[in-house]
Formats: sequence, C-alpha cells, structure tokens
Amino acid sequence: MSAARPLAARAQQGERVRRIGVLNPAAADDALFQARVEAFQQELTRLGWSIGHNVRIDIRWATTNAAEIRKQATELIALAPDVILTAGDSTVPPLLQATRSVPIVFTVSPDPVGAGYVDSLARPGGNATGFMTFEYGMGGKWLELLKEIAPKVTRAGVLRDSANPSQAAQFGAIQAAAASLRMEVVPVNMGEASVIEQSIDNFAHSPNAGLIVTGSGAAIHHRNLIVALAARYKLPAVYFDYAFVAAGGLLSYGADLVDNYRRAAGYVDRILKGEKPANLPVQAPTKYETIINLKTAKALGLEVPQSLIARADEVIE
Repeated sequence: MSAARPLAARAQQGERVRRIGVLNPAAADDALFQARVEAFQQELTRLGWSIGHNVRIDIRWATTNAAEIRKQATELIALAPDVILTAGDSTVPPLLQATRSVPIVFTVSPDPVGAGYVDSLARPGGNATGFMTFEYGMGGKWLELLKEIAPKVTRAGVLRDSANPSQAAQFGAIQAAAASLRMEVVPVNMGEASVIEQSIDNFAHSPNAGLIVTGSGAAIHHRNLIVALAARYKLPAVYFDYAFVAAGGLLSYGADLVDNYRRAAGYVDRILKGEKPANLPVQAPTKYETIINLKTAKALGLEVPQSLIARADEVIE
C-alpha cells in the first residue's frame, strides 16, 4: 500500500511539474553541501519524485557573502517555487524578507524560535519550518569532551561570532559547564579569515590552551583555515561538525546534518502534497555522532582514552 502512494500522488497531480528552490550558503564546489543536497535529492526520489519529470530543482550556490545570499534569495522567489529548501541563520532571514507565502524548509537552524522564524516548535505558524542542529546544552558536552581527550587543558578558547544570538547562547552553555570542570572559558572572535587568524594567534599563547568551535556557517566556510591554525599552534580542538575532523581536526560531536537534509525531503514531499509549513512541527536531530582523528591526536601528543574511542561513531586513523 505505502509503495503505491507516490505513484498515486503523481497521478492526482496529473504529472504537473512542481518547482523546488534550494539556497545554499556555500560555493558550488563545497563537498560538504554537495553531500547534503545529494542526500536530499536521493530521499526525494525514494518518495516518488522524478527530477526533470514531475519536479524541477533550482539550486543556488550563494557562498557565504551576505549580499550574494540576498540576491540569490530574491531571484529564487521570483521563480515562484512551490517550496524552498535552505540551511539556517544566514539564508532564512533574507528568504523571509522576500516572501511570507512561499513555504520554506530549513535544515540547520539552532534556535528558530529565538530567531523569529517560527512562533513555536510545535506550531510554527508561518511559512517556515524545518530542523534544528542541536540544543544549546551541547556546549557543555563540547567542553567535557575537550577535557576528556586533553586533560591538561585548563583554558578553552571559544570561537564564536558575538553578533550572532545563537552563538552567544552556545557560549553561555559552555561557560555554565566550566566551573564543574575547573576550566576557564575565553571568547575568541569569529569573522573573516584575517580576523580568525589574528584571534586564534592572540589566544594560542595561553598555557594549557584548547579550542572549541561553535556552530555557524562561517565556521564551516573557514574550516580548513581553523583546522590548520589549531595544528599550527598545537591546540586540542573540539568541533560541532564532522567536516572539521575530515579536514584534519581532532574531535567533533554534533548532529548528523546529512540526515537532517534527508529528513527535510519528507517535509518538502508533504508540502508539495498540500500540507502547510505552519502545521509541521520543527524537529530536533535524531542522530548525533562523535568522530575522532587519531592521527591528529598523535601529532598533538595526546593519548586518547579507550573509553572515548569505544563511544565514537567513527575513528579516523
């Protein structure tokens, strides 16, 4: 019965071609976002949609440039899509400024209520809904993992954008966990590449120092630089996404965001079949993963506890 539903839906639509817009805060050659979009498309196909037959997907790679994101958001809305898939804090605001009627499904928003995208998680109420990246309490988990993998670290620099409300909340959660771990927490400014380099350079001369990189699109964009700086200054570092560990970082703990994109296809499917985003609750991640890079640990002179290795979802050697 269930396998026939997509075919029935297509018959009801009379093969009318539906239009999906995708707005990415990344360059077209960004392998991380390519994998996320591919997962979305694969799940969409599994749900019975055939790209080029009964659905068309218009993908925009806007990079992280705010002006380019606004431009691409306006252009996507002008195409009159049936629904738009997008990331989070860098792309949702310009889309909501451009339309309050076209449905928007976001995939990586840390606090959609606080950001004003939805009225509540259970009843979004407007034209946007989607998936969260984590709860702020995860900040304490990042600090615990930093202390576990590098016990000598007593001072943690937290790379964050002070102008981003979600990053301020992440920093607050990390601060709240610091006392029980006998750790000092210091903010480290996020910005363009030159700002990141200067900020980490200033912090890195502290004794017994380590680094926590909080979740943001800018951090993802500059991940290779951040990982390189952590290696240069021999800073044990904990990241929010596996992409950093794949690039040579030490350890990450966070949601499986490829899975968020896969689940987002289900919401896009439901919207194309007539459901309203206002009635689709915002969902938290269902899969979290711990990734460890043993090669990086060895370069830093760290002996990774077997208990941590046993809990890891993936170990890079």
